Amino acid sequence: MKKLAIGFYAAVTIALMIWGFYQAIYVAPDEQTMHEVQRIFYYHVPSAMVAFLFFAISLAGSIGFLSFRGSRPEWAQIADAWALAGAEVGVVFCTVVLITGPLWGRRAWGIWWTWDARLTTTLVLWLIYVSYLLLRRFAAGPQVQTLAAVLGIFGALDVPIVYMSNRWWRTQHPAPVFGGGPDSGIKDPRMLAAFGWNVLAWMAWGLLVLFLRYQVERRHQQYAAEEARQALESHI
Repeated sequence: MKKLAIGFYAAVTIALMIWGFYQAIYVAPDEQTMHEVQRIFYYHVPSAMVAFLFFAISLAGSIGFLSFRGSRPEWAQIADAWALAGAEVGVVFCTVVLITGPLWGRRAWGIWWTWDARLTTTLVLWLIYVSYLLLRRFAAGPQVQTLAAVLGIFGALDVPIVYMSNRWWRTQHPAPVFGGGPDSGIKDPRMLAAFGWNVLAWMAWGLLVLFLRYQVERRHQQYAAEEARQALESHI
């Protein structure tokens, strides 16, 4: 039953991604200034939104691990699995942001990269969470989860800075599309629909990958606990 539900969800997600692609490429009209290259927006901004969501999940998992590690070890391990899964999927979507942004920038600005506040803070966010994943992958010892949780909380502090960077400072990055002032927002309903469908599609895809990665990490934790138990018994 569980596999059937996952399969149905995956099928719906793929359908949403196809529909979102159709809306972004064939239905939404050309933007008057940027023309075709503006269509990157339908993937760049949803990817940033999804990345922020998963870094928030990683933050909640990290806080949960630190809160429960002494009193409820099983809850702590569940929280840690969510923290790791959120960080991994968040890094994937943040990577998409850092790829699609320069593709747009090369056409709009004539350069691939500039040390703009929004770009720089996003790169710092990516580097922090890549460091988190490297710590989880290559470090060993009983304190790895604790150190990773602290690093995950520290990394999440950069998320609001990234979000507010082009509000706090004058940057080369475009002004916020939503909530950026009286002239902000998407006026054409076809553009707004294409944007909404792609947010929904990539959110659904990210949640699917997140859940599967969480399940893998929980199995890994259970195997590690069983191996530790057997090793302890063999020495008694």
